[in-house]
Amino acid sequence: MTELRIKELTLSHFRSHKALKLTLDDRPVAIYGANGVGKTNILEAVSMLSPGRGLRRATADEITRKPEALGWKVTAILQSLHQMHEIETWSEGGASRSVLIDSKTASQVALGRVARILWLVPSMDRLWTEGAEGRRRFLDRITMSFEPSHAQSVLTYEKAMRERNRLLKDNQRDGAWYGALETQMAQTGAQIHANRQSALAQLVAAQEAAQTSFPTATLTLIHPEGSDALGDAEALMSALRDSRPRDLLAGRTLTGPHRADLFAEYTAKGIPARDCSTGEQKALLVSLILANARALKAEIGAPPILLLDEIAAHLDADRRAALYDEITELGAQAWMTGTGAELFDALGNRAMYLEVSETDTLSSVIPNPSP
Repeated sequence: MTELRIKELTLSHFRSHKALKLTLDDRPVAIYGANGVGKTNILEAVSMLSPGRGLRRATADEITRKPEALGWKVTAILQSLHQMHEIETWSEGGASRSVLIDSKTASQVALGRVARILWLVPSMDRLWTEGAEGRRRFLDRITMSFEPSHAQSVLTYEKAMRERNRLLKDNQRDGAWYGALETQMAQTGAQIHANRQSALAQLVAAQEAAQTSFPTATLTLIHPEGSDALGDAEALMSALRDSRPRDLLAGRTLTGPHRADLFAEYTAKGIPARDCSTGEQKALLVSLILANARALKAEIGAPPILLLDEIAAHLDADRRAALYDEITELGAQAWMTGTGAELFDALGNRAMYLEVSETDTLSSVIPNPSP
């Protein structure tokens, strides 16, 4: 059977977990326990098996269990489609993290091709009402799930933009200094825009094809000055060149995909997501994560791993039951957290249950056959 799931997970000095080893079966994982005992830390460890800085965007030093350790490590046995892989990722002394796949040094792009992981965490509940940066990051995570190299394109673009911004702040007016940077920004910027548009198209198609209890969202990628120039490298390079006088006054780059925003509308009601109730906003986020998972399953043959932290927040009992039904029908290994086992009652024996408790300074995880 085609699968994408973790079979075994081992943590060493990761946040509150000094040493932790889990053996998983094919079911979703329901993790419950009091606040502060390390439930989210387990999900964060799983998120480190994908490119980037994980679901908390923490630095390597922040992740390390204090005070006795100088680093952390996460190891997993992963079934990725028809292959089994051993993945190791770690950091020592606060350095950038390292990755091994099957004992060979690997890039984070390679990691993204082996492990497709999506997440929904409480801080994202404010996605539609806060600044555009969070929505771009949300969209880029979705985009990266389809095209792992998207992450490198974003990093390359941002590095070149930082260099260009430094020239602007130094009031450098010699165009020769800008040419190479703007060429790089234009090439990667056009690719970023194309990747995002492709991801949105796949989400739309997945929503239209799904039978779901969650509301669909109409999604639009917008730009404060229009997006016509973003999809073509030559046009974007011209826009950057023409924008230099204005950018010099501002001291930063005002044109490019880093200014894009994701606009969402509750389709059935025809109202912007930002104007929806808290529960409706949460339901829209859940809907998009499920659509992303369905689209990936259609593309690669297996659904991604889902990390759903405190997923019961703002979902009533009926919505929770509907979510669990859709997860199990999808066949995804979903890691879900909540404060009590009763939040997962509707899952019954369709899930593996882990109770997390804290004894002194060492968290323990107790597997339960049922809540």
